[in-house]
Amino acid sequence: MKLQQRCESIELILSDVDGVLTDGTLWLDARGMELKGFSIRDGLAVRLWQRAGHRFGLVTARSSQAVKLRAAELGITLLRQGSEEKLAVVQEVLQQEGLEPHQVCYIGDDLPDLPVMGYVGLGVAVADAAAELRRAAHLVTQAPGGRGAVRETVEVILKAQRRWEEIVRRFESGSL
Repeated sequence: MKLQQRCESIELILSDVDGVLTDGTLWLDARGMELKGFSIRDGLAVRLWQRAGHRFGLVTARSSQAVKLRAAELGITLLRQGSEEKLAVVQEVLQQEGLEPHQVCYIGDDLPDLPVMGYVGLGVAVADAAAELRRAAHLVTQAPGGRGAVRETVEVILKAQRRWEEIVRRFESGSL
């Protein structure tokens, strides 16, 4: 199946966090508090996706207050932290949301994401993902994790769904 066809039916994007929404660096301060850096462009992409009438969710093996705060900031209510068995979590989410695998895009960067890649309709690996994940993906972004890979994915899907130009026009007219 061609990329265009895979993108047309996507209703939900699920994403890993570390290595996808961040560059994978884990910062700890002197008190042991975890710090993460998130791309503003990726955040805007999540908002654009939501404004286009779709849902965005996070599935991550780690648990972090920073992720909880960023999810809340972006209006992401579909958040599963501490999920090492990602395929089981994704299957549960699809059942709860009433979606079929072909309606879901998953963005990942490393081996724990591998089982999900073959299950969903559109498996996306960020540019700096593990080689095995890049080989299994339907799309490999040009941007690395934490540096616009989510934005690139959203743009590819919305263009395939013929929604991108409408969004750009809204920005041009100041009505978004």
